[in-house]
Amino acid sequence: MTTRKPWHELAKDLVDVAMGRKFATMVIKNGRWLNVHSGEIIPHTDVAIYQSRIAYVGEDASYTIGDETEVVEANGRYLIPGLCDAHMHVESGMITVTEFARAVIPHGTTSMFIDPHEIANVLGLPGVKLMHDEAQTLPINIYVQMPSCVPSAPGLETPGASIGPAEVAEAMQWPGIIGLGEMMNFPGVFMGDAKMHAEMAETMKAGKVIGGHYASPDLGRPFHGYVAGGPADDHEGTRMEDAIARVRLGMKAMLRLGSAWYDVATQVKAITERGLDSRNFILCTDDSHSGTLVHEGHMNRVVHHAIAQGLKPITAIQMATLNTAEHFGVEKDIGSITPGRYADIVISSDLVELPIELVIAGGEVVAENGRLATNLPPYHYPDFAKNTVKLGKQLQSQDFNIPAPQSSIVNQQSSIAAHVIGVVENQAPTRALTRMLPVENGLVTGDPQQDVCQIALVERHQATGGVTNGFVQGFGFNTPCAVATTVAHDSHHMIVTGTSKRNMALAANRLGEVGGGVVVFKDGKEIALVELPIAGLMSDERAEIVADKAARMVAAMAECGCTLHNAYMQLSLLALVVIPELRLSDLGLVDVTKFEVVDLFVE
Repeated sequence: MTTRKPWHELAKDLVDVAMGRKFATMVIKNGRWLNVHSGEIIPHTDVAIYQSRIAYVGEDASYTIGDETEVVEANGRYLIPGLCDAHMHVESGMITVTEFARAVIPHGTTSMFIDPHEIANVLGLPGVKLMHDEAQTLPINIYVQMPSCVPSAPGLETPGASIGPAEVAEAMQWPGIIGLGEMMNFPGVFMGDAKMHAEMAETMKAGKVIGGHYASPDLGRPFHGYVAGGPADDHEGTRMEDAIARVRLGMKAMLRLGSAWYDVATQVKAITERGLDSRNFILCTDDSHSGTLVHEGHMNRVVHHAIAQGLKPITAIQMATLNTAEHFGVEKDIGSITPGRYADIVISSDLVELPIELVIAGGEVVAENGRLATNLPPYHYPDFAKNTVKLGKQLQSQDFNIPAPQSSIVNQQSSIAAHVIGVVENQAPTRALTRMLPVENGLVTGDPQQDVCQIALVERHQATGGVTNGFVQGFGFNTPCAVATTVAHDSHHMIVTGTSKRNMALAANRLGEVGGGVVVFKDGKEIALVELPIAGLMSDERAEIVADKAARMVAAMAECGCTLHNAYMQLSLLALVVIPELRLSDLGLVDVTKFEVVDLFVE
C-alpha cells in the first residue's frame, strides 16, 4: 500500500517526472479528462503518477513510462476525481470505518468527512479517538470532524458521555481532525451559550471549519445569529429557500441523499431554476445504512440522482469533489485531477449513469468493476468499546404501561387527547400531532385504526432501569410486534416501538443480552436481529454480512405491516431532540420548536 506523503515531500520527484528526468510509477493512457476547475472535458489525456500524487496531466505521458511503470488503459473513458462525501456518520452504516471503506471504495468514494458523534455520545473522547486512529490506517482519505454537541441538547437528554471545549481543543491537534462536527445546538448558538461558543472558538483558533446544523424553517433573526456564530455549512435544509438563504449568507449548502433523507431534489432548484452559483453547493449522504452501501451505492448514487434532477454532469461532479475540497481547505490534496494532488481517480464510461469501472486511490488501483482490489485487514476495537448496554433490570410488560391522568379515570373517559410524534417519510423532521387515544383499565393505549402505536426510550448508559413512554404515528404496524434499537440518535439510549408491550419487553431484553443492535419481535418470537456490539452502534462483521442482516430486519418490519420507506432510519432519529417538531428523550416528550419537555397528554 502506497503511503500518502505531503506534497512538499514529493514535489521534487513530481517535477522530475513531469520533466522526463524520472519515470512515473503509474500512467493512465487516453482518457477524457473531467477538469472540475475549468468545467471542461478534455479528450486524449494521459495522467502520470508518482507514488501517491499526480505529476503530469496532458496529451502524452509516454516519456514518463519506464520498465517498472504500471500502465492503465482508459480507452477513451472519463477520468473523474475520486468522489468525496462531505458530511456523514460511519456509525449509521452499522459498521466500522474499515468496513465502511470496504463498502464504498468500489463505488468511487476516495474521501470522506466523518462526524463520529454517535460513538462520542456513548464513549466520549476515547471513542472518537478510536475511530480517528482507525481512519488513519486506510488507503482513502478519511477526515474526522470533532463532535461538537455531546449531548446535542443539554437539559433535554442524558448522554453516556459529554464533550466540551477542553476536549475540542485537544482533538484539534490530532492529525486527522478537519474541523468541528455539526453544531446541532442551534438555539445555543443564537442564544449565546458559553459552551457552544467556546467550542467554536477553539476550532476557529485552529483555523478549521465549523460544521452547521440549523434544523429550523425560521430564516429570520435566529438564522442570521446562527450564521454569525461561525458554522460554515449546513445539511439540514429541505426547501429551495433553505439552500438560497444559506448560500446568500456565505455558507455552503450541503444537499443530502442518504438512505432515508431525500433533500437534493427540492434544493437543487436553487441552481437549475434560480441560477445560483453551483460552486457554493456540496453533495453529501449524512446517513447511509449498510444495505444502501452494498446494494445501491454511495456518492455515485448521490451524483447520479443530482444529474437526474437536471444538473449538468460536470456540475454534479464538482459538487462531490472540488467544492467539497475547497470548503474544507484541502483542495491542494484532493478534489481534482491536477499536478500535485493525490492520485484519486475514477474511470467511467458514462457520465450520466456513472458506472464505476476502476478506482485509483493514492496512486494504486483499489477497486475494479465493483470489486475491491486491495487488502483491508479488520480493525479490532478494545473491550471498553463493548458491553455498553446496561439496562439495570429485566424489563417487564408493565414497564411500558402508560397510566391515564387521574382526572380521566375519575370522569370515566373512554379516550383522551395525547401528543403523538408524527413520522414524515423520507425526511428527518417529525410532526407534532394530537390524537384521541383509548383508555382501558386506567391505561392509555395506541390505536391501530389511527396508525398510532407506543414508543419508549429505555435508559442504557447508567443502568437506571428508566423507561420513558410515548406515542408515534406512521409505522403502519398491524400485528402484535415490536422493534428495538440501540442506535437512537443522539444520546443512543434504546428506542422500542410496537403494538405489544410483551413484545417490547422481549425486544429490549434481547438487545441487553447481545450488547446492542436492532431486533424485531412478532407474536412473541424474534424474527430479525442485527448485532452491534461496538458501543451498541457498530458491528465487527463484514459490510455485506451486516447488509444481509439489515435487509432481513427491514423485511421483518414489513412483515409487521410497516410500509414506510427506510423505517429503521426514521425510528433511529425519534430521540433526536434537535430536529423539530416532537421527539422522545429519557427526560420526557420534547417539543423541539420550544426546546422544552411537554406533557404527554393535552390539557
